[in-house]
Amino acid sequence: MSHARVLTLTCVAMTAFAGNSLLCRLALKNTGIDAASFTSIRILSGALALWLIVRIRGGAPGTSGNWPSAFALFCYAACFSFAYVGLPAATGALLLFGAVQVTMIGYGLWIGEHLSARQITGLVLAFGGLVGLLLPGLSAPPLREATLMLAAGVAWGIYSLRGRGTQDPIRVTAGNFLRCGGFAVGLSAAMLARTSLDSWGIGYAIASGAFASGVGYAIWYTALRGLKATSAASVQLSVPVIAAGGAIVLLGESMTLRLLVASVVILGGIALVIFDKRKSR
Repeated sequence: MSHARVLTLTCVAMTAFAGNSLLCRLALKNTGIDAASFTSIRILSGALALWLIVRIRGGAPGTSGNWPSAFALFCYAACFSFAYVGLPAATGALLLFGAVQVTMIGYGLWIGEHLSARQITGLVLAFGGLVGLLLPGLSAPPLREATLMLAAGVAWGIYSLRGRGTQDPIRVTAGNFLRCGGFAVGLSAAMLARTSLDSWGIGYAIASGAFASGVGYAIWYTALRGLKATSAASVQLSVPVIAAGGAIVLLGESMTLRLLVASVVILGGIALVIFDKRKSR
């Protein structure tokens, strides 16, 4: 692929990933849809979109994926939705991204990977930034929702680790989304008494599932073929930044000093880990 095409696909994918935070927060803040219904519609819409993409490519999505990965995907999606009942979009995206990266880096340490002094400094900074963001104060995010978003990040990190080295990631993701749909429907059934649907909320959920998730993942996996591993990791630093900008423009959220400082510390710390790994390699 040409550099221009790789750049375009990467920008579209990162915007789609940030769009998940914006669409979820927009739906749960401004419409009457409940978090469980948003989760189910998002997952089922994503499964349908990925199924169509795989079918167009000549594959069979139902033969790929596995139940443990599907459950990790469900935990991510459910915690993500319930967290955005009370979290601002920008804060949620930062917590999610930080938790994903710390989970994956922590797993590397657990299996025996070694970090340089600079990488250790970066990891401490990233973890400290997360802690600082959550410390009590006037601008601190709600603890329950923040904890749910951190759990979503851990679940997504586990899902990503389980999918490393997959030969056909789009087909595997489609299979996992199909399996995840069963868990999502079960969640909605369990919370049937609290079900609340709204036409705009349903539309946002479909957009989040079909486009920001399904099509977004397909575009990202296509772009990955033209990106080095370290470039792929570092470019994802843009997702919380895009989400923050979108939240200010579309949702009227304000950038607090605490969030700004935490963003610099968390993203800067993760960048130290990623870039130093590239240098050592």
